[in-house]
Amino acid sequence: NPRDIKVPGRDAKGIYFAVDFLGQVTKALLDSDFAKVPYELAKGKNVLVIGGGDTGNDCVGTSIRLGAKSVIQLEMMPKPPVERTPSNPWPQWPRVLKTDYGQEEAIAVFGHDPRVYQTTVTEFIKDKNGNVCQAKLTKLKSEKDAKTGRMMMVPVEGTEEVIPVDVVLIAAGFLGSEKYVTDAFKVAINGRTNVDTKPDQYQTSVDKVFTAGDMHRGQSLVVWAIREGREAAKAVDESLMGYSYL
Repeated sequence: NPRDIKVPGRDAKGIYFAVDFLGQVTKALLDSDFAKVPYELAKGKNVLVIGGGDTGNDCVGTSIRLGAKSVIQLEMMPKPPVERTPSNPWPQWPRVLKTDYGQEEAIAVFGHDPRVYQTTVTEFIKDKNGNVCQAKLTKLKSEKDAKTGRMMMVPVEGTEEVIPVDVVLIAAGFLGSEKYVTDAFKVAINGRTNVDTKPDQYQTSVDKVFTAGDMHRGQSLVVWAIREGREAAKAVDESLMGYSYL
């Protein structure tokens, strides 16, 4: 279930969820045996990518290869440090600045990193035909929530700006499993709305229904989906046979 950007003007034409956009590009290439490149999706257009993760990076690289006029990638969080901080020692995962292929290609084509940190969209502006033509942005700052005590990113007054935008790609992460799927199988879900199982198992709350990958662990990398798919297959085999050679 993709996380949406619920601001005024969200119903404008030209705003897509990232996976829908990337899927459309891939399908056009595969269906034509790579003879047709869907340049019309981005060529000569100002592209705004919302989200700084792997999927957002794919949107940046794909838009550039489709001939985008400009590409901006918004990231809500502050820019990570270039090197580890004392609070992030080895062997912890290094929370440092990474420049992926999409950003590298943007630097090569446009001369600068496409990422804009601590910034979000507050409104999409439509033209007379209902197409998105501009986006209103604002800077963010970290502030403690008085009720929860958690640090939150909040808008900074007086930092609003309007930029030209022809295509918006929302790559802001996911909110767990699609409800219509979990409802259809009548499986229990956990607090993150992933399909619930016992620790390190793949059998759901419904007999003979198993889960794996993103439905099981939340959004992650395809290598985890492959690993969990194999483990789930083994669990299915053991359920049917009482043993497994997988």
